[in-house]
Amino acid sequence: MSAQAVFSTEHFPDHLDDRARFSLWQEIYAAEIGAIDFHRADDRPFTARIEAASVDSIVLAHMWGTITQSTRTARHLRRDNLDGYLLLVNHADVRLAGRMGGRSYEIEPGGAVLVSGAEPATVIGGNADHNWSNILIPFALLNETIRDGEDRMAIPIAGANEALGLLKRYSRLIETGPALVAPDVAAHAAASIVDLIALATGAKGDAAELAGLRGLRAARLEAVLAKIREGFANPTISAQGVAQQLGVSVRYVHDLLQESGASFSERVLEARLRRVSAMLADRRYAGMRIGEIALACGFSDISYFNRCFRRRFGCSPGQAR
Repeated sequence: MSAQAVFSTEHFPDHLDDRARFSLWQEIYAAEIGAIDFHRADDRPFTARIEAASVDSIVLAHMWGTITQSTRTARHLRRDNLDGYLLLVNHADVRLAGRMGGRSYEIEPGGAVLVSGAEPATVIGGNADHNWSNILIPFALLNETIRDGEDRMAIPIAGANEALGLLKRYSRLIETGPALVAPDVAAHAAASIVDLIALATGAKGDAAELAGLRGLRAARLEAVLAKIREGFANPTISAQGVAQQLGVSVRYVHDLLQESGASFSERVLEARLRRVSAMLADRRYAGMRIGEIALACGFSDISYFNRCFRRRFGCSPGQAR
C-alpha cells in the first residue's frame, strides 16, 4: 500500500517570523523524512513545501523552497538510522554540488545522482532556490537488481537519460495522484521504480562499461587489501578505519572482501599469522620472545594468538621456531 503527505510553510501560523518558520520546518522535516541541517537564503523570505509518498518500502519526496544547502552529519545518521540509497534529482535551473564520504559530484539541471543515506553528505545549490526530489530505496531492494550499486554512487546521471526522464514522470504521478490502495498495485509500482533506477544508474547492455566497473571494483579491492597489508600489525586496524581512508562505506569494504572469499577479520588474522611464522623462522628475531613477536604483529591476546597459530599451522609457535 502507499501513503501520501504534503507539508508546507503556507500552513504555518502567521505570527511566526522567518527564523521561527525555518526552525519549525527543520523539526517537521526531521520527524517526517529524516534528520538534516538546512541553510536558507538570507535575501528572501523563508518558504518550503514537500509532497511525499511512500510505496511499500520506497519513499518519494519532492521539495521546493528558499533553501540553499542541506547537510547530513554523523550526528544525524545516529538519530534516524536511514539505511538505504538516495536518488537525488535536480529540478532547479542551476547545477548542484555535493559531497558524500570522500567523493564529490555535481548534478546538472534535470540530472540526478545515486548516494547513500547512511553516510555523511552535503548538497549545495549556491543562492538558488531549492527544487529537487529524493527517492529513498532500501539497500537490499536495489542490490537485488544491480549488484554494483556502490560503484554507481556519486556518478552523475545526465538529464537526457531516458530512463531517468521516465522515472521523474512516474514518480511525480505517484506523488500527486491518489494513494495506491491495493497491495499488488503498490508492489508493482515499487518494482517499476526499482527497475527504472537500475536502468538510469546501471550499465546494462554496455560491455565496455561493465568491464570498466569490474576494473573499478577490482582496483578498490586491491586498495583495501593494500591497507590491510600496511596496517595489520596495528591492533586497532578496522574496516571502519580503512573505509574512511579510502572514501567508501564500511558496507562496501565488507562486500568487496566477502566477494573475494574472506572477511576483513580473516584477512587481518591471516596477515598477522603469516608475519609471525616468518619471524619465528628468521634468525634475526631469535632473541625475541614469542610473545613479543605476537605483540609486534598486532596480537594483543597471547592465548588467542596461540590458539589461532596452532589451528592455522598445526603446531605450537614454540614447535615452529
